[in-house]
Amino acid sequence: MPFEIDTTNWSGEGEFTQRLIERLRRLDAIRFVRVEDAPATRSEADYNFISNEVFVEFTTAERRERITRFGLLPGSRVVVEKTMTLAGLEAALAATPDVGEPDYGDAGMLQFLRTERIIPPYQTRGYKLVELVRIYEVGTPRRS
Repeated sequence: MPFEIDTTNWSGEGEFTQRLIERLRRLDAIRFVRVEDAPATRSEADYNFISNEVFVEFTTAERRERITRFGLLPGSRVVVEKTMTLAGLEAALAATPDVGEPDYGDAGMLQFLRTERIIPPYQTRGYKLVELVRIYEVGTPRRS
């Protein structure tokens, strides 16, 4: 299946988020990615806080499984399994040098937090850019 991406609810801000999407595009086990701006995004005089949420859908594979009905009759059924899990995605991203391990991960989410100091030309004071990216699997409820 071809890779699909939905960025209609994303402003396009976040260099790390863009890099992460490019790395997800290279993984064969991911079929769909949706990126959204999170409501926590803010900007002040001395810092910018960018928060993005990434939802991934994994490809599936079918396999036949032997079963017995009523303990006597042999048969088979088709089982559909995901080709990757969130834990597998965590391992794949950790092996990618320009992404690395997430700062936090559990059974339902991976979280990356990146900060950098930006000093624009011809200005004496810069600002701190804080980028928070959370990755969820499609179909899981949104956390508060």
